[in-house]
Amino acid sequence: MLSIGEFSKICGVSTKTLRYYAEIGLINPDEINPENGYRYYSIRQLKKMLFINRLKSYHFSLEEIKTIMEWEDDQSEEKLGIVLNRKRREIQEKLNAFEYTLKQMSNDILNLEKGISIMSYLGDIEVQLVEIQPMNILYMRQMMTSDDYALGYGTYFGRLYEKIATEKLTLLGTPMTIYHSPEYNPAGNDTEFAIPIKEPVKGTRDLPGGLCAKSVLKGPYSELTSVYAMLREWVENEGYKLVSSPYEVYVTDPNQASAAEGMITEVYFPVKKK
Repeated sequence: MLSIGEFSKICGVSTKTLRYYAEIGLINPDEINPENGYRYYSIRQLKKMLFINRLKSYHFSLEEIKTIMEWEDDQSEEKLGIVLNRKRREIQEKLNAFEYTLKQMSNDILNLEKGISIMSYLGDIEVQLVEIQPMNILYMRQMMTSDDYALGYGTYFGRLYEKIATEKLTLLGTPMTIYHSPEYNPAGNDTEFAIPIKEPVKGTRDLPGGLCAKSVLKGPYSELTSVYAMLREWVENEGYKLVSSPYEVYVTDPNQASAAEGMITEVYFPVKKK
């Protein structure tokens, strides 16, 4: 048996953390002395602790790790392969985002050295007034937190595409998201996922046509706030006002874009003259 201090030293985990892990049921000491409360871990628990550390290094949450630890032995390897692949994709997406950020920072540094404002890119965002035809959309509407979006997009669009395939419906466009909340709220935003289709079946509605201020983003979704800001400024300067919720149309599938710069998103602000 190893004392909590010895176990802590070998595994590189503080005794405070080990006590917390025991509190949440992640890894419990094999023995607790009833007289003095000293905690002892068995040699075989070293492997378990190293496994927990490895999963932590892969950025799994403690809740996710606890779930993995509770799997039945005959299913664990197959399930672990699935979740590791999913986590690898998540990390790769973050790496891609960091690479784009580094490239963006390098460009900003070069611009500053040339005496050019790092906000000069806003001048490259073009806005045009377009007439949009009415659309029949298959939709799902959910309250989404800021943490939900990454997984939510795949989940809800996946369900819509599944319905389209099952009922042999006719696609008329690419996926779109309509934002109904009057203001941004990290705790939850009224979000509608939609895909234009031909048939007016259950679960569809009419998206009215009309005038829209439109801008196109070629780059990662993190740049959308700049597009929204310039669209709002254009609407005000040109004497228009918003008449319904803004929406985004995803021209390219982010999973098929070779780089962030290859992602194309159209942003529409439905408007009318003041």
